[in-house]
Amino acid sequence: MVREFLWWRDGVIYQIYPRSFNDSTGDGIGDLNGITEKIGYLAELGVNAIWLSPINPSPDVDFGYDVADYRAIDPKFGSMADFDRLRKTAADAGIALVMDLVLNHTSDQHPWFLSACKSRDDPYRNYYIWRDPAPDGGPPNNWQAVFGGPGWEWDEKTSQYYYHMFYQQQPDVNWRNPRVRQEMLDVFRFWLDKGVKGFRLDVFNVYFKDAHLRDNPFALRGIRPFDRQIHQYDFDRPELTGVLRDIRRVLDSYDAAYAIGETFMSTPEKAAGYTGDDLLHACFNFKVTESRYDSCMLMRRIVEWERALGPDRWPNYAFNNHDTKRSATRFTHGENDDRLKVMAALLLSLRGTPFLYYGEEIGMRDIKVLRKDILDPIGKRYWPIFVGRDGCRAPMQWDGSPQAGFTSGDPWLPVHPNHIRRNVAQQEQDTDSLLHFYQRMLALRRAQPALIRGEFTPLDAGARAVMAYARKLGDETVCVLLNFSRRPHTVTLPPGKRYTSLLSSDSRPDGSALSGTFTIKGNEALITYEE
Repeated sequence: MVREFLWWRDGVIYQIYPRSFNDSTGDGIGDLNGITEKIGYLAELGVNAIWLSPINPSPDVDFGYDVADYRAIDPKFGSMADFDRLRKTAADAGIALVMDLVLNHTSDQHPWFLSACKSRDDPYRNYYIWRDPAPDGGPPNNWQAVFGGPGWEWDEKTSQYYYHMFYQQQPDVNWRNPRVRQEMLDVFRFWLDKGVKGFRLDVFNVYFKDAHLRDNPFALRGIRPFDRQIHQYDFDRPELTGVLRDIRRVLDSYDAAYAIGETFMSTPEKAAGYTGDDLLHACFNFKVTESRYDSCMLMRRIVEWERALGPDRWPNYAFNNHDTKRSATRFTHGENDDRLKVMAALLLSLRGTPFLYYGEEIGMRDIKVLRKDILDPIGKRYWPIFVGRDGCRAPMQWDGSPQAGFTSGDPWLPVHPNHIRRNVAQQEQDTDSLLHFYQRMLALRRAQPALIRGEFTPLDAGARAVMAYARKLGDETVCVLLNFSRRPHTVTLPPGKRYTSLLSSDSRPDGSALSGTFTIKGNEALITYEE
């Protein structure tokens, strides 16, 4: 039975880091009007939705993930009128809008927190997690902050500690307070009423902390104090399920509204457990994202994710995002894109919703940032063990002009030196480019219902370096073969069938007839149709 097309289930979502996508004003920072200017490009690429990293007002301690107002647009990105124009332009092109909601914590400049700091009796005091010192005068427990130091910050004026899982300028809100719960549900309604179709929920699985603030057990691992704890009491608390059901009820009262959660430091089983008919539509599983360029490891983690979800919950896949070193940097040497075509074919032919990260389609690499030029605070703190996330957030490379067509001014981060030859304009003219391969692969995905809705079945093609699987829908079967090595391999598909090449990343012509046994070239991605 053919299902009606549903944008978040059957489509492709493209993540934009707004500061870095396109600057329409020349101030060096990308903005909403800059994104609107590029809707035609995104429509031609073939995506169905764009996810915007936070665009709310923020002091930028964590570059947008410290929100000072949930219902407004940061002036550096534009105005609410600019947002409305972007949403309408995108909708007219068949592209939905997904917002990033950071609801575990606010900025310390949020009016709630500024008020909460006035006195212990302030009406907003219980919007956050405050506690008296331990008997020795120190923090209430042993919880640590992700970005370094204790998770508790002393407030001299009111003589209490407040809790922050991330930076001290990002106080965690108190989801146990019914007023906070209602405020946050109303944030969903506000943006849904403005025509937003979906939400990415930042670190949603840490909304609740243990009511008794018990110490976390110690763990013999990691470098940061945060990593040397078993996060038994500050993660994944049972009360979270009720809030997820509340969120889902709000979403279900709107047409085709969607939410995907960032399961922070989780497992496939936990991520899957937060999804379902009355919970979130989907959750990210970073075990696949963080995999090496290895056919066996990737297949093992894909199968693990499929098994955790079962047939009734919907997977999603991403190999890049704003927190992760780009796959082009992790998986390639120099400027060769053969491996990236293999990864593109994998991402766009698996069962589930694919997520692309801006510039992934042209193979953008991370920029190198000198220590003195690091902007990301976590990079400043942990250099050289961790150099921060600036590298994957560099400006989009639109053309070969001095600032890559991103801005007419000085960009907030430097553009990659390779933009002179690696850019959208150049790849649009080259039919063998990575961009053209993404366009072809996206078009094939739209044309083959089995690639969208079909069952996923691993195949043994007879070569360890070749990942093989079938996507079957009714009487239609599409077989995918991905050679993760530079060497050609002889592969065998199920006998007694004939196969036709639908798309190859190499020079193999589309429509070529294939027998059950044939040779796949080195670093070739091959999509075939079973006759």
